[in-house]
Amino acid sequence: MGSAEEAKGKLKEAAGSVTGSDDLRKEGHAQQRKGQQEQKAAEARATADEHERQAESAEHAERNHQGT
Repeated sequence: MGSAEEAKGKLKEAAGSVTGSDDLRKEGHAQQRKGQQEQKAAEARATADEHERQAESAEHAERNHQGT
């Protein structure tokens, strides 16, 4: 999702530069920042999910060792 927003923002910013529309250029720049932040959020969620899986695996291993 973030990559698409970033790409659309780049296009808008370029279009604004070509047409001389400062508003369109600024909108494109803002959309790029939004896309970058969405990408960072997605990466953080993926990292959190991986940590959760690792914690569950460690808990499972701990339970297995408690019985021995």
